[in-house]
Order: sequence, then structure tokens, then C-alpha cells
Amino acid sequence: MGKMWGDATLPQGMVTFLVGDNEERVEHVSKCALCVRSVFFRTMFGIGMKERDAAEVTVLETDLASFTALVRYLLTDQLDLGEGEGEQARRALVLRQLAQKYQVPRLELLCAQALQESVGPASAVPLLEAAQTTGDGRLLAQCRRFVADHAAEVRASGGVEQLRDLGVAKGLLGDALDQVAELKGALRSHSRS
Repeated sequence: MGKMWGDATLPQGMVTFLVGDNEERVEHVSKCALCVRSVFFRTMFGIGMKERDAAEVTVLETDLASFTALVRYLLTDQLDLGEGEGEQARRALVLRQLAQKYQVPRLELLCAQALQESVGPASAVPLLEAAQTTGDGRLLAQCRRFVADHAAEVRASGGVEQLRDLGVAKGLLGDALDQVAELKGALRSHSRS
């Protein structure tokens, strides 16, 4: 917040964001505070930009809860991922994408950490597909390992039925075949000794 002192180039006033297709409102947000926390907002509300004097700014391609969580984080430094395991993982995914877009690296790291901690029987497959889509190699490897190590629990939770991506299904099948081959090799070695 100390960056707001003495910088005459920072914009003054408040902005209301109209979020998503329904233009749900996030009202009375300090432009100055957003600018010191995000390079993206610093550029958006910079000198010569039409948003600098705008009272309302439209934000597409996200939902109200996730954008509100982004704004809350920027203003309070508190991460809000919602309630429930599934909701928290979904919000962390969306919020991480917003953090990338709005250039908030610390929030991006916090969301990545939350995603890694949320891998469980019910969330492993959806997170695996999301990691595949977003190119998150670390989360992808973690989810693949979790599915391999906890196959029965993932299956019992309905994780297999949640699969939508044929490429992910092929990858999981390949992992299972590799694991079977390893077990057969271990059994052969053990029976020879």
C-alpha cells in the first residue's frame, strides 16, 4: 500500500466491474489500489487509457465469484477459494487463470499450491484434465501418480466416469499398462530368487 503514496501518475477514484455475460456488479473498487497490486490494472487505468476515467469496466470470460475473489485478494491479500473440496479446486483453477491474465504472480503460486493440496479421489481426474488443458506439467504428474497409487478410491468416487478427454483416458490407460508390466517384472524377479 506504500506504493500509493507519492505517485501522481496513479489514477484516482473508484470503478465498478460488470462481470460475465449477466454483467453482475463488483462495485466501488479503488483504481489506485488495483494499480499498485497488478501490472495489468496499472496499464488498464494508465494515463491515456479510456478506462482511467471510466466509472464502469466490463470483464468477460469469468464468473462473479472468481473475479470477486481476485479483487478481494488484491485489496486484502486474502485468498478465498469458497467452500467444499470440489468448489475450492474449481475456484483455484479459474483464479489461477485470472492471476495469470491480470499478472499477479503470488496469487498464481497460491492457487497452484491449493490445487496440488486438493488432489483427492474425487478431484484427481477433473484436475488431471484441467492440468492437461492448461499445460500444468507439475499438477498433471501429481494427478497421474495419485490415480495410479489410489486407483480403487478414484474409481469408487466416480472419477473414471468423469473422464471427458480421450487423450487423458489414453494416458491413464498407458500408465496402468506400465504399472502392470512393472508388477509382472517384479514377480518374475521374485520367483527366480
